[in-house]
Amino acid sequence: MGGRFSVRRIALGLAAPVLAIAFSILVTSIVLWASGNNPVGAFSTMVQQLGKPRVDVNILNNATTYYLSAVAVAIGFKMNLFNIGVDGQYRLAAMIAAAVGGAVALPPVLHVTLIVVVAMMVGAFWAGIAGLLKVTRGVSEVISTIMLNFIATGVVAYLLSTDRLAVSVAGSNNIGTQPLPPSGQMPGLAIIPGTPNMVFGMIFLAAAVGFGYWFLLNRTRFGYDLTATGMSEPAAIASGVNVKKMILIAMLLSGAVAGLVGMPQLLGASYSYGLDFPTGLGFTGIAIALLGRNNPIGIAFGALLWSFLDNSSNALEFEGVPKQAVLIMQGVIVLSVVIAYELVRRYRVRMIAAEVGRQLATDQPPPNEVKGAVA
Repeated sequence: MGGRFSVRRIALGLAAPVLAIAFSILVTSIVLWASGNNPVGAFSTMVQQLGKPRVDVNILNNATTYYLSAVAVAIGFKMNLFNIGVDGQYRLAAMIAAAVGGAVALPPVLHVTLIVVVAMMVGAFWAGIAGLLKVTRGVSEVISTIMLNFIATGVVAYLLSTDRLAVSVAGSNNIGTQPLPPSGQMPGLAIIPGTPNMVFGMIFLAAAVGFGYWFLLNRTRFGYDLTATGMSEPAAIASGVNVKKMILIAMLLSGAVAGLVGMPQLLGASYSYGLDFPTGLGFTGIAIALLGRNNPIGIAFGALLWSFLDNSSNALEFEGVPKQAVLIMQGVIVLSVVIAYELVRRYRVRMIAAEVGRQLATDQPPPNEVKGAVA
């Protein structure tokens, strides 16, 4: 019975994202049909993009960035904190790190390490402002991080000037920080044949961040206190947890990971921070963290799915299908995943209660998995 119950629990864990994706496909199909487009043809075009070398590289590269953004958001989510400021944190961190990296000359490994450390420190500092305001003045982190996004945008715009940290980019109207020398660049990986495009070398850093996130939550006392505080702050206080300290540390960790979001692009493609540097990645991370249920493996699948949708949408335009159909699908996924998780949670509670009732009726202790699920 324990084995069957485990299989059922795994199925329930997959049910919510599968339901959300299925519902989004249904809604998108209705929209496509109503606008005079063939839903089957549109989805077929998207699926056919898989296996194309250039598209596969882009999917992996975008997913690397999305994964880091989602983990940064998930760290806050696990403690019931909503770090909406990942977008501002990574942009400010990327610009400062690019300026520092372009101004120094170091051996290759040390140079890349310096850039990464500076980015993490800037991201942690910017997120720490919101954490400090919350623990000292009771300011909601939602409000403070949103405001800090606007402030970060202003700071970046002020510093990204030819009178300060920026230089003109030859052959264009763009401006950016001093280009990183080869010692400050991260080599790409030629792991997908058939295209000259390279997979970001920072994909290994993203994997390390994911492992560190899992280890922190599941193998350390801090991770236990973090999760416990997020589930019930009064209970955590009663057990001796310093909640204010936990809030500040959680925001610092979230900001440090947020500082890494721009590193794959900076170290692996653009080599400077300019006006065309990607924006909006922090808000994408919120959606992916929700889809992955703050689980490092779930977030990885969510990042790959989101990246696939982004890259396959470009092919729709060549078929006369508006690429906005993908935006509709992504929006519906975000809305429906919350509802799907709640429906699955209620079903799981009823299922566990019924299982425990059957065990008590037969005068047998419930299996360990049931006791763990109830706890």
